Amino acid sequence: MWSDPIADMLTRIRNAARVRKRMVEVPASKVKAGIAGVLRDEGYIRGFDKIDDTKQGILRIELKYGPQGEDLIHVIKRESRPGRRLYKSCSDLPRVREGLGIAIVSTSRGVLSDRQCREGNIGGELLCSVY
Repeated sequence: MWSDPIADMLTRIRNAARVRKRMVEVPASKVKAGIAGVLRDEGYIRGFDKIDDTKQGILRIELKYGPQGEDLIHVIKRESRPGRRLYKSCSDLPRVREGLGIAIVSTSRGVLSDRQCREGNIGGELLCSVY
C-alpha cells in the first residue's frame, strides 16, 4: 500500500521518460485517469488506455518524445501531498515557467489544467506541475 498513489504515478512516468520507454503502466483510479487526460490534452503524452483486470485496473500510458527523441517532460513535480494539501483560488494558481508549463488542478469539475481553471474561474487542489 502506498501513502501517495499520485506521487507514485508521477515517479513512474518520470523514470520511464528518463530511460526512453515507450509505455508505462500504473494502477488505475479516476484521479490518475484525469491527470493522464490533462497530460494528453496538453501534448505531453500520446495517450492512455484503461485495462480492466481482477483488481482496480491498469492505466497504460504511452509516452511522447520530440522529433529528435528529446524529452517533452523535463520536470514533473508533485505539489500537494498527503501531509500538506495546497488549495489555490483561480487568481492564485501559479504560471509554470511563465506559461510554458502546466499546473494540474483537482476541481469540483474534475481534473483540469491551470489554463482551463482560469477560463472557468475555478480553483482547487494543486496536484502537480509539468514542464
